[in-house]
Amino acid sequence: MNGHFAAVGDGPTAKQYEHGIQVIDEDKAYNTNLNDYLVETRVAEAGFNYHLISVFGSQSTGKSTLLNHLFKTDFSVMSETERRQTTKGIWMSKNKRVSADGGATQMADNILVMDVEGTDGRERGEDQDFERKSALFALATSEVLIVNIWEHQVGLYQGANMGLLKTVFEVNLQLFLKDRQSQTRSLLFFVIRDHIGNTPLSNLRDTLIQDLTRIWSSISKPQGLENSKIEDYFDFAFAALPHKILQPDKFLEEVDKLSTRFTAGHRSAKDQEFVGGVFLPEYHRRIPADGLSVYAEGVWDQIVNNKDLDLPTQQELLAQFRCDEISREVLVGFDAVIVPLEEQQAEAARLGKPTVLPNLGATGSGAREKCVKTFETQASRYHKGVYATKRAELESKIDTRLKAVYQTQLSAAHKAGVAAFSEAVTSAVKAGQKAGGAYEFADIVAKQKKKTLDVFRKEAQSLLIPGVAWTNFKPQYRLFEKELDEVSARLRKEEMRRLAIRVERWVRSRLGDAIGLEFNRLGSGRGGSGAPETGEKPTTEKDLWDRVWNAFISIVKEAETRFADRAKSFEASPEEVEVGLWRLRRKSWVALREKIEEEMMESNILMKLRENFEDRFRYDEEGVPRIWRPTDDIEGVYTRARESTLGLIPLLSRFRLAETYAPPDLPGFIGAQPAAAEPEDEEDLVPIGGVDEEEGKSLEEEMTVLSESKRQDLVVRFKKMADGVYVEAKRSAIGGITQVPLYFYVILLVLGWNEIMMVLRNPILFMLILVLGGGTYLAHSLNLLGPMLQMANAASNQAVEIGKEKLREFLENNETVRQAIAVPARQQGSSASISMDRLDSRGKKAQEAEADDDF
Repeated sequence: MNGHFAAVGDGPTAKQYEHGIQVIDEDKAYNTNLNDYLVETRVAEAGFNYHLISVFGSQSTGKSTLLNHLFKTDFSVMSETERRQTTKGIWMSKNKRVSADGGATQMADNILVMDVEGTDGRERGEDQDFERKSALFALATSEVLIVNIWEHQVGLYQGANMGLLKTVFEVNLQLFLKDRQSQTRSLLFFVIRDHIGNTPLSNLRDTLIQDLTRIWSSISKPQGLENSKIEDYFDFAFAALPHKILQPDKFLEEVDKLSTRFTAGHRSAKDQEFVGGVFLPEYHRRIPADGLSVYAEGVWDQIVNNKDLDLPTQQELLAQFRCDEISREVLVGFDAVIVPLEEQQAEAARLGKPTVLPNLGATGSGAREKCVKTFETQASRYHKGVYATKRAELESKIDTRLKAVYQTQLSAAHKAGVAAFSEAVTSAVKAGQKAGGAYEFADIVAKQKKKTLDVFRKEAQSLLIPGVAWTNFKPQYRLFEKELDEVSARLRKEEMRRLAIRVERWVRSRLGDAIGLEFNRLGSGRGGSGAPETGEKPTTEKDLWDRVWNAFISIVKEAETRFADRAKSFEASPEEVEVGLWRLRRKSWVALREKIEEEMMESNILMKLRENFEDRFRYDEEGVPRIWRPTDDIEGVYTRARESTLGLIPLLSRFRLAETYAPPDLPGFIGAQPAAAEPEDEEDLVPIGGVDEEEGKSLEEEMTVLSESKRQDLVVRFKKMADGVYVEAKRSAIGGITQVPLYFYVILLVLGWNEIMMVLRNPILFMLILVLGGGTYLAHSLNLLGPMLQMANAASNQAVEIGKEKLREFLENNETVRQAIAVPARQQGSSASISMDRLDSRGKKAQEAEADDDF
């Protein structure tokens, strides 16, 4: 009994697959190796290009014989000498009919034939469960059901399998009721065997149609199908074959003719009649060949477990199984492409260096398209609803993976773009600064921003997948553009900070020169104006702080103009400019205070006070240095100069304007804190008294330059220094006068009274004394006493030298004197003449003077 077939439970061999396979055995066990048989016979790769035919009928009616002749199969047939069951269960074989020349016949490709166990057999007896279930299985899976009956059984209820067909009809109605949208039709092909010819085939056809209609009318129809007709669900075809034993040649001839009807056909648009073969498109169950095994197993499971046979559900289950299987297969190829990319991104993230992968868009979209296309090719043959759902699930899985990779790619591009933008702007600014500062920050930012946005846009566009909504990265693009704007603002703020620093340096430099000049004028005592020492203080001292404040205001205003003009080239907002100017005024004031404190350092202020005092004490009203005499009022000049200089200390101790005698309006100058100022704008600012009230320092304290203790210390130290100058002047006035006791003048007057009277009575001597006294007074007034004394000294020294020389010549020339004192004779040419040009200012010879100088 089909021993050469692959039976249920066997380990099939290629030789057994050559003949066929047992689908279901007599114990209702399903053969899970069916798909292997379909693969072996190359049916599995046919997709929808296959057809399934089942044959059922009463036992021993020649069903297997008919199939073997019709499709050249090798089903076991009943022995002519024994009347027993030969087919148990359900068997399947592929059509093997070929033409005489070995080519393909006119039959359709890939016809699978199922030989179903016969009904009404004595082996099963009254147990009709298997024959009913096998009939339902054949109806659920086959396009064409061949009902094999003998001519003499036409008109019989059991012989013509009408009871079985009634059960089939009832179940079929339930099937189509559950899924009316996808209802499939079936063809009942009645093959009447041993047709003698006495009863025409048309009469036999009418009889069978009437019997079928009567059965249809008698069955209980579900709600909504009460008025349905059998023709709504089934088509009928009829064929008659001669007696195989009595007319063997004619039987074979008719079988050959019958085989030509198993081709593809269609309905006529005019009268809906058959045109062509029996395989109409609406008969096909739309189960791909590679899923037929799973589908058939599900159908049989529903049947054998007495469950309501739900054909669409079985198709959906098959579709789910196969679609999941195909999905797993195609995802393997997708993983081979995507996993290395994911690993690269994970490694880059671990190293903290996000990397933009080259050609990711093309790689990802290509892998996605290939994966979906492969799935579509293999899975679109299954249930459309399930296919659509599974495709959506597959696309969701793919898109989830791709989305993560793409988002990581965009994130890396985002970070790389921001870093590149910041670096490019910074480099361009540095290059502009090296070139002399001739650069426009706003132009640099706009150019680099456009360049960076283009790079990011190209990367985002390369990741675009047509028809996939999530690949529209416009939100990411806008976010990137927004961050570039934030970076631009930050860079602009940093550039404005650098600008502020440059302006602050300029302010400090200008303040250093201007304020230093004003304080240096304090050392003149009169500021070079020639003002008298008494009376009001010179203008240069009285309005010192006015001039300092005016110079400060002028410098800061110019700095503000510079800052505002340059900030406009940065496209800075008015709020940013306002904050920058506010910070500039604050820092400029701090710079002024630092410069004032530098000038008011103890050493500096003492030096300026000393210079001021000495200018008043050592110089007269015309600026001529004084030469102190004992008769000069040194004490008065000293007192006036000291008091005038001491008056500077209170002036310098407070920053006050001369006109109002009040501090300048510093809070009004600096202004209120702008609303746009951020906490970080205040981090490096020094608190200012009177402006930052929360610091607890008043404006008066801010304007205090010298504290009370420091003022007192300066007074003490200045007085000591001034006293030293006074003592030095006093010493210089009396240092050259010899002190003669008063009693000497009394004695001189008593002892010299007679001589005094004699001189007074002698006109000549009196006149001589007057002339000498007047000359001496005149020489003193003209400062000629010194030169006259020097001339007299030189003349006396010269006279002494000449006398010595004359005496030396006398001694050398007088032989008696020379011998007496043992002086050698003077050699010729040894005498030296003495003349005025060889004497110095002291009346000595020049050589001797040089010798004296050497000593």
